[in-house]
Formats: sequence, C-alpha cells, structure tokens
Amino acid sequence: MADDMLFEPFRLGPITLRNRVIRAGANEGMVVEGAPSRALVKHHRDLAAGGVGLTTVAYGAVSDVGRTLPNQVWLRPEILPDLRALADAVHREGGAISYQLTHGGSFVTSRRVDGPTMSASSGFNKAGFLRGNFWHRAMNRADMEQVAREFVDAALLCRDAGFDAVELHMGHGYLLNQFISPLSNRRTDVFGGNAVNRVRFPAAVLARVKDAVGSRMAVLAKINVADGVPGGATVEDGIVTAQALEAAGADLLVLSGGRNVESGWFMFGSNFAMDEMEKVLKGSWITGLMLKAAQARAPRVDFREMYFLDYSRRIRAAVKVPLGYLGGVSSPHNARQAVAEGFDAVVMARPLIHDPALVAKWRNGAQDTSGCTHCNRCVPYIYHPAGTWCVMNPPNDPALNRIRASA
Repeated sequence: MADDMLFEPFRLGPITLRNRVIRAGANEGMVVEGAPSRALVKHHRDLAAGGVGLTTVAYGAVSDVGRTLPNQVWLRPEILPDLRALADAVHREGGAISYQLTHGGSFVTSRRVDGPTMSASSGFNKAGFLRGNFWHRAMNRADMEQVAREFVDAALLCRDAGFDAVELHMGHGYLLNQFISPLSNRRTDVFGGNAVNRVRFPAAVLARVKDAVGSRMAVLAKINVADGVPGGATVEDGIVTAQALEAAGADLLVLSGGRNVESGWFMFGSNFAMDEMEKVLKGSWITGLMLKAAQARAPRVDFREMYFLDYSRRIRAAVKVPLGYLGGVSSPHNARQAVAEGFDAVVMARPLIHDPALVAKWRNGAQDTSGCTHCNRCVPYIYHPAGTWCVMNPPNDPALNRIRASA
C-alpha cells in the first residue's frame, strides 16, 4: 500500500502532484545577474523528466540584502521572464515546481552588506564577520513588516511566473530560523523567550503568504526537527513550531535539521568533505576559512539511513498537517517506510543530484537503491562557476551557467 501511495497522485493544498517525491531545496549555484541561468533550467527540467512530483528551486532571496552569496537569485519583477522559463520547462516534463523563499538575516557569508545585518537579536555576527559584516541588529516592528511584505511580494512574483508552490525556509540558521532558535533569539519581548513566542514572527509571515497566494499555490515551510547542538532548539521546540505553522495554514512542512554554522554535520547526517571544499574554494580563502572554522568542532559522524526518523516521528505524532520526511532516504524501501509511518511526502536532495532520473528508476523497478554515497562532495560546488553536480558524474557545462534562463 505504501508503495502504491508513493507513486500515486498527491493532493497538496490547492494543487495535485503526480507522486509524493519532492526534490529538496538545496543551493544550486546556477545564477547569473541575480537571475536563473540556463543551467538552473536544465537542472530542474532533468529532475522533472526523471519523475519527481515536485522540484524545489533554491535559494530565492526575497530581497537583495537577503542573499547570503553573490550567485543567488534575488526575486524581483525584472527577472519574471527567467522565472517563467524555469517553470515552463518543468511543466513541459509533467512536474510541479516550487521556489524556496529565503532571507539570510545575519547569515551573509560571501558578500559585504552596508551596516549591521538584520536578525532576531543584536550582537557579533559570527557568520559574516570575515566579509566585514561584523554586527547584526535586532529587528524592530518596522523591519518585521518590511520582511513579511518582501516574502509576500516574492510569493506573488512566483505565482505570476507560473510556479505551483513556495517553500518558506525556516531552518538551517537563516533569518526566520534566527527567530525560532534560541541560539540566535535572545529577545525579551513577545517574539522571544519560550518556543511559542520565538515562532510567532515566522508563523505570521507564513499566514501573510498563505493569504496572498494560498488559493492557487501550495505554501510549504522547511523547519528544523532540532538544531542538534546544546543550547539549540530541541525536538520539543520543533513540535511547537510545527503546531504554530499548522495553525497558520501551512500545506506541508519539510522536516530538516541542523544549522549551517553550528551543526552542518547534523543537517547532512555525515561530515563535510573538507578536501573537496579546499579544491573548489582555493581562490576564495575567506569563505574556505569560514567553512573550516565551522567544522573545527564537528564530531565524527558516519552516515546512516533515515537519520532524522526518530525526531520526525515525534513531530508526526503531535500534528495533523502534512509532513515531508527528509534525511537519509537512500532506497525505495526507505521511501515506503516513511509513507507507511504517516509521512505525506518523501524529500531528497543528494540522491537526486547524483541521479535526476532516480524516481523513474525506482518506480519501474530498474534500481532498488541510490548510487549516492552521501559523501557531501557535491556541497562545495554551490561555489563553482558551473554549479552543483555529483563528483561521480561528468561535470556541468559552465557555459550554460553564464546565460540567463530567458535569453
């Protein structure tokens, strides 16, 4: 039964997906002039042709200062033709497409921002200081209104471009997660303190987006099941976050975990490949130094399948909102297990970077596992001129990453 459900149409808010497999949002590095490149179109078209129900484009910054890297899309009206080219390409292959809407807040690692970056609280910016972003400031009500409006405007732009869904990124240490996580949020007002207060602003943003586009688009959110380090958000906090977003109208929550600076190993379920990082970043010593520092205290972690399952089960038991299981899905057996345990979708990134046609192969029985070894050598290639690819495959064509999608 779980096998049948995995590959049958799935109703997600106002849209219907052809199956329950979602390509997780993960930075592609396929951007030119702050707009999608032809490489990004090819990447997501290949995923749709390979059978995913929904492919998620990342990282879609809702404002210029919301970008963490120079080569990220900034969602603005000028790039509407490029967004349409991207959505149309996925639709022609029978897939649905979502844009991951994000604001980096204080997590701006590869570009200089004028003045202190925004965050839940003020203080020294450990994520951005090597680029000259020494401080971050606590957002006030006017800042919150501005950011909420930027998320709404980005969602409306995606709607006009023909996207089927948007996913609000509330994990991994980006701005909305900076409110949710006690690692970043030290406020003493109604937006700080306990877990209920810390999720108040992110939930309000989701409710605004839902009101604006929810009749035509699915509205998802990516959250942390836990931060994975002492002093960070726990699974109990994750339950509170899920309950608040359920009340705000989320159509599905993608259950991830970890923070980019404090616990990347927890996020990926295995350690970064620092030798590959050094190779790709040899011309950017500042970014390389920052990544090395972030990994200096990482424990040794050996990959295991379904590494977020215990956390995710607890959230599944606490809410009725549809949930997408993410974290160590390596085989149809893993995917069927997730569906059988009550998760509404299965969400993957690395196995689909390794093989965009994996879903079709699983469905027709041509393959019963993934060739991805979860070595994390694909991760550094978000900084590469050709964009992300699996090192076990031929490299991307860098020429495609120098041409805008609509050109």
